[in-house]
Amino acid sequence: MTPRRDRFTLPSLGGIQLNALHWGSEASPKLVLLHGGGANVHWWEHVAPSLAGGFHVVALDFRGHGDSDFPERLEPGAFQRDLEALLERIGTREVILIGHSMGGHVALEHASRNPQTRGVVAIEVSRGGDRRERRRTRLALAARRTYRSREEALARYRFLPPAPGAAEALRVAIAGHSIREEPDGRFGFKFDPRWFGLPPGPPLEAAKVGCPVLLIRGRESGLLTREGAAALAAELPSARWIEVAGAGHNVHLERPEAVLEAVGAFLDATF
Repeated sequence: MTPRRDRFTLPSLGGIQLNALHWGSEASPKLVLLHGGGANVHWWEHVAPSLAGGFHVVALDFRGHGDSDFPERLEPGAFQRDLEALLERIGTREVILIGHSMGGHVALEHASRNPQTRGVVAIEVSRGGDRRERRRTRLALAARRTYRSREEALARYRFLPPAPGAAEALRVAIAGHSIREEPDGRFGFKFDPRWFGLPPGPPLEAAKVGCPVLLIRGRESGLLTREGAAALAAELPSARWIEVAGAGHNVHLERPEAVLEAVGAFLDATF
């Protein structure tokens, strides 16, 4: 299923253009996919068609990522505004949100302020992980690496944290959409590492997330511990958590079939 591309701006974005991909009928209920830090819409492209049978699936590139604009000014809370703009674009706040890592945090924060949210699947939101591993990941993402050629950048592209269980063909496919030529003629990756230097926002008001929530953890994850997943699920009014074997933080890349099965069961049971 070939996605439809939509590059748009709205007055609330102050001239910034965002990029989104769409799958499925626009008459169907809305399901929005939110990528993690340093990622882009194409990290969902291997699973989105399987979700589009009963939903209008929309994946968003946050600003500073993928094919959305890279503004010079960094603003705390900007990714929340990007999600709000997307919902305005598709014409409803009654959506199911699926977010990975940073995107999962954005999804939960949005749901805490918007009771129209129908449900959230939060994949590998960081909670309780080792501080050194979190620091290593942030430092790796914050490094502005560039390469002499597109071919070298393609060869060097890696998932962070590492995803040894991900198929090589998937890495190559995502890498092909994740490289851009820089002004100096070298080639880098399609995200602005400066975003990882911003201080974290206020803590989630978990009690205000009124919709059903599914938390997904990769069993080998160092960023979301079992204790962290259990504690977060207990704080949310209507949540449960599951664990997927054979995967770490990038569980949707390493075990996509298992993630789709869990998401499908959640959607069937909830809606």
